[in-house]
Amino acid sequence: MRSAARGARLADSGSAPPAIVGFCNRVATLWLVELRKISHDRTELFTRAIQPALWLLIFGETFTRLHAIPTGGVPYLDYLAPGIMAQSALFIAIFYGVQMIWERDAGILAKLMTTPTSRGALVIGKAFAAGVRASSQVIVVLLLSLLLGVHFDWNPLHLLLVLFLVLLGVGFFTTLSISVAGLALKQERLIGIGQAITMPLFFGSNALYPVRLMPGWLQVVSHVNPLTFMVDGLRSALLGVSGHVALDVVVLAGWLAVGVSTAAGLMPRLVR
Repeated sequence: MRSAARGARLADSGSAPPAIVGFCNRVATLWLVELRKISHDRTELFTRAIQPALWLLIFGETFTRLHAIPTGGVPYLDYLAPGIMAQSALFIAIFYGVQMIWERDAGILAKLMTTPTSRGALVIGKAFAAGVRASSQVIVVLLLSLLLGVHFDWNPLHLLLVLFLVLLGVGFFTTLSISVAGLALKQERLIGIGQAITMPLFFGSNALYPVRLMPGWLQVVSHVNPLTFMVDGLRSALLGVSGHVALDVVVLAGWLAVGVSTAAGLMPRLVR
C-alpha cells in the first residue's frame, strides 16, 4: 500500500507541469493577446510607419548629400537606418505604461493580479507584447531601406539576430515605462516623464552619429545608455561593421533583468 501511494504521488508530481512551463505559457498567452490586438487595429501599423519614413527620407537623404557626419566609409543613410530602427522601437516601448494605466483603470490589471500569473511573468509578457509591435517597425524600416537602396546584409541569421536585439532592447524600455507608471500613477504624468527621457536617450546614443564625435560628458552617458548597445548590435548585424555583439546582448539582457525586477516590484503600487 505504501509503495502504491508513493507511486501515485510520484505520478502526480510527474504529470504536473514544471514551474518554468507554466511561466512560459502565461508569457505566451499575454503575447498572443497583444498579437490579436494588432490584427484588429492595423491602422496603428501604418501610422507608426510615418515617423521612420520621414527620418530616412528627409534627414537621411539630406545628410547623405552633405557628408557632414563621418561614418567610416559607410554611406550615411546606411549608417542611419539601424539607428532609426532602434528609435522607432524605443518610442513604442517608452509609452507602453500608458496602456498599463488604462488597464488598471478598466479593472483588467487587478484581475490579472488575482490569477496565478506571477508579477514577473506579467511584466515579461507585457515586455514581449511591446516587442511584437516593435517587430512590425523593424519590418517597416527594412522595407523602406530596401526601397531606398540601403546596403544591408540580408542573411536570415543576421535578421534573426536583429529581431532578438530589438526584443531585448524593447523589453527593457517597456519595463522602464511600467516602472515609471508605477511611480507616476497617472497617464498625464507618465507621458510627460516619457517625453522628458526619450530625447536624451535618443540623442545621447549613437543612433545619429558616432560616439567619438560627442563631447566627453555625453560619451560617458552614451556608454551606459542601453540604446547605444542596441544600435551597435543592429549595425553589426545589418551592415557587417565591426562591433561587440556579444557584449551588446549581455548588457541589454542585464538591463532587461533589472527592469523586470523593478517593474514587478512596483506592480502592486500601480494596481492600488
